[in-house]
Amino acid sequence: MSKRGNPMVYQLHFRMQPTTTRHLRDLLVLSLLVRLAIWTLALLSAYLLPLFDASPSIWNTGTTPSVLLRWDAFHFAHMAEKGYVYEHEWAFFNGVPLLMRVSAHLQALAGFGSNNWATLLQGGACMAILCDSTQVLYHLSLHHLRSPSLAFLSTALSLFSSSPVALRLASYSEPFFTYLSYRGMLACVRSQWTVASLCFTLAGLFRSNGMFLSGFIIWGMLVTPFLTGQKDLISPTRLFKCVLLTALPLIPFIHHNVTAYFLFCTSSAVHIPDWCTNSIIPSIYSHVQSKYWNIGFLRYWTVSNVPNFILALPPLLHIFTFCGFYLSNLPSIAPHIVPHIRSKNNDLPPPQLDSPFLSPSLLPHVLHAVALSLILTFNAHVQISLRLLPSLPLTYWAAARLLLDLPKWGKAWVTWSVMWGAMSCVLWAVFLPPA
Repeated sequence: MSKRGNPMVYQLHFRMQPTTTRHLRDLLVLSLLVRLAIWTLALLSAYLLPLFDASPSIWNTGTTPSVLLRWDAFHFAHMAEKGYVYEHEWAFFNGVPLLMRVSAHLQALAGFGSNNWATLLQGGACMAILCDSTQVLYHLSLHHLRSPSLAFLSTALSLFSSSPVALRLASYSEPFFTYLSYRGMLACVRSQWTVASLCFTLAGLFRSNGMFLSGFIIWGMLVTPFLTGQKDLISPTRLFKCVLLTALPLIPFIHHNVTAYFLFCTSSAVHIPDWCTNSIIPSIYSHVQSKYWNIGFLRYWTVSNVPNFILALPPLLHIFTFCGFYLSNLPSIAPHIVPHIRSKNNDLPPPQLDSPFLSPSLLPHVLHAVALSLILTFNAHVQISLRLLPSLPLTYWAAARLLLDLPKWGKAWVTWSVMWGAMSCVLWAVFLPPA
């Protein structure tokens, strides 16, 4: 029933409006203050502390904002200026370099800046500011948690992420990927499937794991109607539309590899690399990740990498703990999802859930978080968990749950987030890992 047809729902919606407006305003102010603090700390560290690696000083011509020129930003700026030149650059997708070029063009039209690294880096950072995800996360949290106060708490906690530089300072993939992911997830809960698919497709321009976001479309269009007994909604037309919309987010990954294949593996190529003859899938992305970053199942599980596992332990343990909590309560959640597994007397309502963090709508987020965390643990450089897990809204819903249900652990999580976040800003500024 619509809000207009139900007086109680309408009154609740009316009461929430001033609260959500105030929350959104406060979150905007907090986001700006946190961003200012990150910039200040990073800039002071960059100019007061010695660099561990002299590369930024070598490339700095006196105009380049050196604090922006760290780690992957070298690759993005070089790709924005000259395109894919070196083989290892194919590990990075073209989203950030494309935005850098667009921003440099806009700056040139405005009469300042040129197509140099300073302009490219500044433009990428400015566009990242425009993709602030706090407002979107608030609306997404409001839908799942059904509480303005919990939505505000979760979103406020997102301001203290485990990689504040990557999300709020650098010309990196993370701010764009996170914003577009949240936008797509919010479109899914509103049944705006085409918008969701487009958002996930754009997210795939920045990170390869964007293609996994298609699972939210499959869940909403097919799995949810099936579980809730609305199988009549799964028509051939809906099924075809779901397949099409699910395939779109795969396009950036496929295009990336196909482009490289025609560039390196055709008869016109001077030298045909070994990866072109891969009998399974000739993927330059997999080849580069394996050759230059040693990515592969359990390859990172060495004694020398123990410090990286220690660094990644807090966010990974945080996710696994919440997912374990949720999945262990699945028997009590299931009756709210699947009508036919309720009690023998189907007239009885399902049992009341004990926690807003056991909402049935969180299930696809839990499954997505488990899959991503397992990949990060067993098949990736585990320390990038510090950059990727902040892109999961579940990270902040889990933090809110800790503060409410387990206050001591919640305070410990917030303390670690603030302390590590500040330390990571300093490490980034002086060019020390983890990146």
